[in-house]
This record gives sequence, structure tokens and C-alpha cells, in this order.
Amino acid sequence: MADYLQTFLLEHLEAAELISVLLNILISITGVFPSAPLTFVNVKSFGFWNGFLLSFIGEVLGVALSFWLYRKGFRTLVHTKTPSHSKWLKPLRVQGKESFIFILSLRLLPFVPSGLITFFSAVGQGSFAVFISASALGKIPALFIEVYSIYHISQGSMQGKIILVVLSIISLFYISKKWKKSLTDHKKGRLSKNK
Repeated sequence: MADYLQTFLLEHLEAAELISVLLNILISITGVFPSAPLTFVNVKSFGFWNGFLLSFIGEVLGVALSFWLYRKGFRTLVHTKTPSHSKWLKPLRVQGKESFIFILSLRLLPFVPSGLITFFSAVGQGSFAVFISASALGKIPALFIEVYSIYHISQGSMQGKIILVVLSIISLFYISKKWKKSLTDHKKGRLSKNK
């Protein structure tokens, strides 16, 4: 697939950058395809920094449009079809700073499905401004790790693979810790309101 994409971009060199951004937006909207193959193609076709920039622009525009579409299409459905006491709705109730930290933490993981983060954020109570700022900020280091790893893997280097594994483990630990803290704080907040 990566070879096909690269060939396609090289055949349409004049519009290759625009096509790359549009493909990233399409990947974000569908929410089922990983963006890593396109990032790989961007790095191979446009170089390290240009590949990073194109992937970043495409992914941020993609999550912004996806958020809007998911919120319009699924928010009411999720809240009406799920019982109000359901544990699945708890993460969706976070707002403001908690929502920002939650989204940012998930975005720091390079290979967590972006569509899943966007979907949960869109059907939740957090604002678009919080979502897009946390997403953009979180995508910078996550995408850099992805691009750096892809660059070194494409060069046949073991360094990229080792860095990717180490950073993924650290990120998982960090997210787990923040997620538990966020749920604990949310529970304490509800208990103090009930008093």
C-alpha cells in the first residue's frame, strides 16, 4: 500500500502535497485506517521535515473536521441510547482542564487510533477549542516520534525501533496514571457536590 501511495504521489508531483493532506483528512474521517503508512510515504517522498509538516497539517485538519462530523452525527445518539448511570459515560463528562489533559495524554501515544480519541471527544462534553488545542499539541511529539522512527526504520536502523518501543511504554504508563487520577478527581468532585 505504501509503495502504491508513493508511486501515486510521484505521478502527481504538482499536487502531491495537497493530495497528501487530503488523504490524511480522509483517513481521519473514516477513523479505521492508520495514518502511519501515509506518514511513511510522506517521509520517503518529501523528506524528514517536509514529511512531518505535511502529516501534521493533514492530521490536525482531519481531526478538526472529524470532530465536527462526529459531534453532529453521534453525540445525541450516544447519550440517548446509553443509560445515564453507565460507567461508559463517565469519561465523556470530563470538561475543561481534565478534558485537555485526557486528550493530550492519548494523543501523545503515536499508534493509538486517532479516530477513537476523536470520537470519544466529540460525543463527550468537552469543547471544540479544548479538543483541537490538546490534539494539535499532542500530535507534535507523537508525530515526531512516528516520523523519526519511520525515518530510521526506512534507513534500516535499529535505533528507531528501540526508541519507538521505549517511548510507547513510557506513554502508556503516563496515560494510565493520568486516567486514574482524572477518574478519581471526577469521583471526588461528584461526592463533594452531593454533600
